[in-house]
Amino acid sequence: MSFFEMSSLDELSDGLANLPMFPYFEIAHYIVSVLALREQQGAIGLSRISPLACWVSSMLHCFGGAVLTGIMLAEPPIAPLSNSNNILLASIIWYLVFYCPMDLVYSFTTLLPVRVVLSAMKEVTRTWKILGGVTLAQDKYQDNLLIMITIGWARGAGGGLISNFEQLVRGIWRPETNELIRMSYPTKITLMGAVLFALQETQYLSVEKRHLMLFYTVFTVVNKTRMMLTGSSSFPFSPIEWFLFEILFMGRFPSYTLSLRQIYGNFIIGNGTSNRGRATTRTATKECKDNRHNCPSSPVRGDRGTRRAKDDDTKDSKKYK
Repeated sequence: MSFFEMSSLDELSDGLANLPMFPYFEIAHYIVSVLALREQQGAIGLSRISPLACWVSSMLHCFGGAVLTGIMLAEPPIAPLSNSNNILLASIIWYLVFYCPMDLVYSFTTLLPVRVVLSAMKEVTRTWKILGGVTLAQDKYQDNLLIMITIGWARGAGGGLISNFEQLVRGIWRPETNELIRMSYPTKITLMGAVLFALQETQYLSVEKRHLMLFYTVFTVVNKTRMMLTGSSSFPFSPIEWFLFEILFMGRFPSYTLSLRQIYGNFIIGNGTSNRGRATTRTATKECKDNRHNCPSSPVRGDRGTRRAKDDDTKDSKKYK
């Protein structure tokens, strides 16, 4: 890498590291979080029946990471409420998203270009939340890698990790949606970031913190933008994930075809099955044309064929009589 490229990388890293999150990036985080709540089943009805429960659920979506981190570190879980500016800002956004006349705010924020920009800004805040959790754990538990990863993960993806508790606030109990059972993309990407930043803090990963922040932020922003524009929800490291899962937890070495089916799911299985089904159908049809007597037929066609055979036998018998 040349001197000019290195200096540009340093400038970009320093600019990102010194980028203030409040208010613009925090606003984007609150908007995307409240939108995620509104788009869940039953959220609109809840907002009309119990605005208080809807507000509490929205605050858990916005500050779930701080609440979960406080519980895990034996600190007051209501500490996020002490920042009146953030609470006021999140409350205003909650009101506008749910109760704005003619749904103007919701309609505007759900436009694809606007949604892409807001989601990209939220991914930037994810880096700071993960790093904040890792640093907080480093201050209390010196070089304890497991605790640093756990707190960084909880700080960055707390809203998803406490989703079952948030659902209870709305009167819903869905244990099958537990993030530990079936992780979503934000939970996985946050765990990966927590591992990287924890390794960097403990000097196991020889890279500067500002450079790691830049690389991780660019990766999450680009991948999130790609997912939204293409409509994909696949994890970028699914091949590695399934390969390690098959070896470590299933006790077998996955074959190439089996891994592809597990990785890409319905896409390959559905397309392959449909294509093979069409090919089989075409082959069977061709064989039926060549040899009609040996062709398997449907129940209706079978009945017709049976009746025709009986009529032919009757005619032949009458003829020979």
